[in-house]
Amino acid sequence: MADYGHPLRFAANVVPSAQDASRIVALARVAERAGLDLVTFQDHPYQPAFLDTWTLLSYVAARTDTIHLAGNVHPVPLRPPAVLAQAAASLDLLSGGRLELALGAGGFMDAVASMGGPRRSPGAAVEALDEAVQIIRACWDTGTRGAIRIAGRHYRVDGLRRGPAPAHDIAIWVGAYRPRMLRLVGRAADGWLPSLPRLADAGQLAEGNAIIDEAATAAGRSPRDIVRLLNLGRPAPAEQLAELALGHGTSVFTVMANSPYDVERFAAETAPAVRELVGASRPAERLRG
Repeated sequence: MADYGHPLRFAANVVPSAQDASRIVALARVAERAGLDLVTFQDHPYQPAFLDTWTLLSYVAARTDTIHLAGNVHPVPLRPPAVLAQAAASLDLLSGGRLELALGAGGFMDAVASMGGPRRSPGAAVEALDEAVQIIRACWDTGTRGAIRIAGRHYRVDGLRRGPAPAHDIAIWVGAYRPRMLRLVGRAADGWLPSLPRLADAGQLAEGNAIIDEAATAAGRSPRDIVRLLNLGRPAPAEQLAELALGHGTSVFTVMANSPYDVERFAAETAPAVRELVGASRPAERLRG
């Protein structure tokens, strides 16, 4: 049980329905006006009922001013890491530093394969994601001289020039559930992004945190380097979210947004109540940090 002391943030997760494109963009604008910190969109390129998430992110970035944006999550097998790094950095520059990058190993292998993507075993999928994160970070690292040369089993870049650098240090969040993926989070990611409906109970958060913390420590990192996010699905009471923040370190709560009412209520009622409950329980010195 741990509170990692990260600032609380609240987000809307919007289904990118292609049949109601204008409504999707409107919901993102409502989230910004309501004061939410982040809006995310699922990324399932093989789903013909959905808009392409990268196109949507770019359009929403142009229609908003302050809210941060992220996919939730991008399947790495369908987006080559060097191309993904350039796309993310470009959109971060265009949006004034408002993009975060959430990645997944590709949970629907049949669907990935149907689009011509690789069909990987679970172990190979984790290995490929690890290589992808290395390549993405190297592309953004314009302070290091020399071209990028990474020869992995799944991805290879040989003489790739670095850049562009993003406008801010883009966080790399990873959707993970199994131990090997969780160890990757602890070793190489900036955040853990599971979905509550996929967890058996909150005890799985504790188990996941323990694996991540152990891997982070073994890699010479502090467990506090890693933000703990959570896709909630349906709205939850403020008391439950405060317990998750104080007991399991969750600091970014994302709720499925189906209407302006859902977004506005989450921002106006739930978010301030959670901040008040958590603020009253955190030591003053941690709040100052």
